Amino acid sequence: MEYDEKKALDKVNHVDQERSSPIQDYYDEDLTEPRQEESLHRGLKARQISMIALGGAVGTGLIIGSGTALRRGGPLGLLLGYSFVGFVCYLVMVSLGEMAAFLPHKKGFAGYATRFVDPALGFALGWNYLLKYLIVTPNNINAAGVVVQYWTRSVHIAVWMVIFISFIFFVNLLGVRVFGELEFWFSSIKVIALVGLLLMGIIIDLGGNPKHDRIGFRYWRAPDGPMGKYLLAQVKNESLSIFLGFWATLTNALFAYIGTELIGVTVGEAENPRKNIPAAIRRTFWRILIFYVGGVFVIGLIVPSTDDSLFVATKSKTGAAASPFVVATTLVGIKALNHVINSAILIFVMSAANSDLYIGSRTLYGLAIEGKAPAIFKRVNRMGVPYPALFLCTAFCGLVFLNVSSSSAKVFGWFVNLVSTFGALTWMCILYCHIAFMKALKAQGMSRDDLPYKAPFQPWGSWFALGSTIIITLFKGFDTFIPWTADNFVTSYIAIPIFLLLWAGYKLVYKSSVIPADKVDLVTGLRAIDEEEEKYLADEAKKGPQSKLRKIWESL
Repeated sequence: MEYDEKKALDKVNHVDQERSSPIQDYYDEDLTEPRQEESLHRGLKARQISMIALGGAVGTGLIIGSGTALRRGGPLGLLLGYSFVGFVCYLVMVSLGEMAAFLPHKKGFAGYATRFVDPALGFALGWNYLLKYLIVTPNNINAAGVVVQYWTRSVHIAVWMVIFISFIFFVNLLGVRVFGELEFWFSSIKVIALVGLLLMGIIIDLGGNPKHDRIGFRYWRAPDGPMGKYLLAQVKNESLSIFLGFWATLTNALFAYIGTELIGVTVGEAENPRKNIPAAIRRTFWRILIFYVGGVFVIGLIVPSTDDSLFVATKSKTGAAASPFVVATTLVGIKALNHVINSAILIFVMSAANSDLYIGSRTLYGLAIEGKAPAIFKRVNRMGVPYPALFLCTAFCGLVFLNVSSSSAKVFGWFVNLVSTFGALTWMCILYCHIAFMKALKAQGMSRDDLPYKAPFQPWGSWFALGSTIIITLFKGFDTFIPWTADNFVTSYIAIPIFLLLWAGYKLVYKSSVIPADKVDLVTGLRAIDEEEEKYLADEAKKGPQSKLRKIWESL
């Protein structure tokens, strides 16, 4: 449904319907889109946006990290944990989708916080999200180097780091169209690989393996059992250890789902965003259900949670051996698939690193456009690439060389802790912004039924997801106390005081305040977005009707 800006202007400003230029009475220059020479290009197609949303969501947290969760929580705990956090993730995505479809601007999440809540929250959220991607990009580069070492250790890992960093840098430098097309094919391979792994797991479970052993739900019963026992030796209480095992799956699932929200950053470069963004958001539910929930269910069927090889695999320094799917094939005597699975993992992590660098550079660009980062970072080249922001984010990939002095597994653990907390804080801010957005609509007499996309389960959905994310985040580092490990504690929680310092520092310097619901600007910039959308639709109409093959291709 096309948004009626004239109607919105009259409701917000209470101006007379006969006034000729209501936009002049309600115009905030700070909230407008950047000039053409400083603007990103809308070059991401519907199929590319859809696949980028999938590519950022599915990675090492599922194909590797799920083994740790299985060991700690057992097959039932693993399934329940990933299902619960998956539902929370879905609520975050529909909340984001409602705001993004209404206002598909080029300023990322920070723009919504600045506009609907408080400029201080926008500043803290923007830098929090940037810090996340300054860390998660080298994290995935680190994982790629670990994967390659499965095949050869004759080449120093630092050489692989340089090759991988150079690759993703040049892909991003070539512009959003090249990036979008490459990421589309990367993510397509991911989907095919995941479907293949799920089918393989089901076939193994039903007896289609060299041992002709029909496993069924054998690993859900004693001596393995449906629930794991985590830290039993330390707490000396079986019921408590079962609960801690389940809780550990929640924190692991949080890391696995973090990144799904990156579609909110792509809206600034999306063609016809008011149609394509809601379409991508709606498909998120099925992706979570099939790939995540379905994936961990299959893993719980074919791998016993008490198997020592699984515990070793989650700590492994080699690629294929770090996946519970490989543990499953090894247990039933299939050895030929290790190289195939390792190749798939390499594509997974390189795709994630590629999209992480993209999101990091766009987040820094959005901060610069809002005046919350140095102005040099809002420069773009003729292809719409914010190249100064890209250079800085690429430079931070040098953090990956920490693994030269510390083990890759240890560095990976530090990065996972940091990324999980930065990502959880981002989810909290998105949800709080959506709550403020809904309050503003109600205060200004606007119905959510008139929005381009109306999120389901609201308004309670955002409150439920916000409370759940806060609780998981506050207690995600519980195992750093049993026994006490200083480095894990710091990396698990350091993001929280950093976020609070960013927020409080901005408020102290700029004296910003929370925007009342009836004063939230729901108008500025909508007309420009509507005109951009009309131009796109007109250009598409000039191309004439699409062939059936083209329609099928674009629908993918």
